[in-house]
Amino acid sequence: MLIVSNWKAYVESKEKAKMLAITAAKLAKNKAHELVLCVPAPYLGLLSGTAGVALGAQDVSVSLGGAATGEVTAGAVASLGATYTIVGHSERRSMGETNEVIVEKVRHALAHGLTPILCVGERERDEDAQYLKVIRSELSAVFDALTQKERMELVVAYEPLWAIGKTADEAITTDDLREMVSYIRKVLGDFVPGKASAKIRVLYGGSAEAVNAPLLANDTGIDGFLVGHASVDPVSYSALLKALS
Repeated sequence: MLIVSNWKAYVESKEKAKMLAITAAKLAKNKAHELVLCVPAPYLGLLSGTAGVALGAQDVSVSLGGAATGEVTAGAVASLGATYTIVGHSERRSMGETNEVIVEKVRHALAHGLTPILCVGERERDEDAQYLKVIRSELSAVFDALTQKERMELVVAYEPLWAIGKTADEAITTDDLREMVSYIRKVLGDFVPGKASAKIRVLYGGSAEAVNAPLLANDTGIDGFLVGHASVDPVSYSALLKALS
């Protein structure tokens, strides 16, 4: 499975960053999963070359460079050894990031050889299933703007905001996740013909712990997880990967 760690801003020292990377490198030795560490931009150079894991950014700038103080461009990220970047995370969308901005970021990422991990997800679920329109809108905005070849290079991360930060007991059920993954693949099928859409990896980005991740991974159609807070706790991270193995 593809396990993407999103360290967010939890890690504020190079010592902890190194320790977490070493933990991931040790866990990667059994080759049970493909591990990606999406770390704060200042640590990309520090962790470049970590054995057995790929590096990713948590976001890239909509800017291509130049007079854009404080921005971190896709080109700068790629030059430090990153091969992935998260785009359109719910926390960025909540700051006002629009689909139009996300499209530009995806394009910049692809132009510099980065694999975009496109995050989509609804804030809440309603009885009329209007939340499905949110998912379709967020996917369509990006995939409609790309070529067939570019579409195949994306990873999709489904992050239902209503299930994030909850305990394993309160998280999404396997039935709900299976239905959503099926719906996401149906939408992807509108943009990628035939069986090719099945090759686009779909991750689950809600709350996942060692106790519920194996259940969520079983017969739901997901290809991995986008892990948040648990990825910066060596004990929780190790337990999660071992449970999935």
